Amino acid sequence: MAMQQSQTVNAPASSVDSNTIAQAVLAMALGLFIVGVVGFSHISAVHNAAHDVRHANAFPCH
Repeated sequence: MAMQQSQTVNAPASSVDSNTIAQAVLAMALGLFIVGVVGFSHISAVHNAAHDVRHANAFPCH
């Protein structure tokens, strides 16, 4: 009696779902939008708050 052998092929661990890529791109776009809007805001309180947060996080802004 002959035994049948089966082989399974696993997807590589680095395969990324397209939904994950879409979420990452949208998160980056939202972040850039928020930074751009707040950074160039003409409202003094909003701009100063963003400026203080950048300094608190050691992010160069000048």
